[in-house]
Amino acid sequence: MRFLLIVLAVQVVLGGALIALTATDNLPFVGDGDEAGAAGPVPRAKVDRFDAAAAFRSVRRQVALGPRPAGSSASRDLARRIRRALPNGRFQAVPGGLRNVVGRVPGRDPDRFVVVGAHYDTKDVPGFVGANDGASGVAVMTGIARALKPRELRSTVVFIAFDGEESPRGTPDGLFEQRGLRGSKAAAPRYRDARAMILLDFVGEKGLRVPYEDLSDPGLWKRLRAASRRAGVAEVFPPGSQGGISDDHLPFIRQGVPSIDLIDFDFDCFHQRCDDLSRISSRSLDAVGETVIELLATL
Repeated sequence: MRFLLIVLAVQVVLGGALIALTATDNLPFVGDGDEAGAAGPVPRAKVDRFDAAAAFRSVRRQVALGPRPAGSSASRDLARRIRRALPNGRFQAVPGGLRNVVGRVPGRDPDRFVVVGAHYDTKDVPGFVGANDGASGVAVMTGIARALKPRELRSTVVFIAFDGEESPRGTPDGLFEQRGLRGSKAAAPRYRDARAMILLDFVGEKGLRVPYEDLSDPGLWKRLRAASRRAGVAEVFPPGSQGGISDDHLPFIRQGVPSIDLIDFDFDCFHQRCDDLSRISSRSLDAVGETVIELLATL
């Protein structure tokens, strides 16, 4: 009987601990299993500045809001959360009643700045929660903002969460550039003097591989790959290219800003309901976060 009472007491303690971890959003090891995708496993970074566990929790919280198409109540709720997460967070008005969220981490040179961006809306498809296509980029962006130390930066870093990247429901594919990219179109003219623009999109998939996107600036991409080698995750950014992709870097390119798009477009759940939390790897989020932090220190 005494043995059974001891076992029961242990079970009560463990159960209470599990409840506490769940309530505080601190479950261990979530997202760390099954790191290998079709391209193979994502390596562990050699540096440790980016909080991958916090980034995974960010993705989970975004997905828990459900679909987040531009202008929806869920999207506006998320915008308020992003504003709190970004240093010096504020809103920027976007035509059509939308709004970007802008943050800033100062560097040593106040007249020199770079932009890091990601879109926070999801495609207006019933049941689509966009864990990779939307939430992963936001999670990495806000995680980078928290990790940066101003004294280590020459350039100020402006963070922009773009609203309205996706075109409205029913828009033909041929009109995407005309009716989508709404937040980046509003932001790019204001930040046309940026030294560089780094876009984060589709950066959380298991087995992440991000080849060069053909519209990206070759020189800036070369510096990114060098940063990935220093971070110990060069396999995530392999040689070769994946073609040009219409994305939020385009308005910046048209303003003359050297820009790169970090996107693993070889994703079999593109705009499908299976783009959910089960597709996300904390190791992938970490590899991108550590690489971009390494790159920003050189710009």
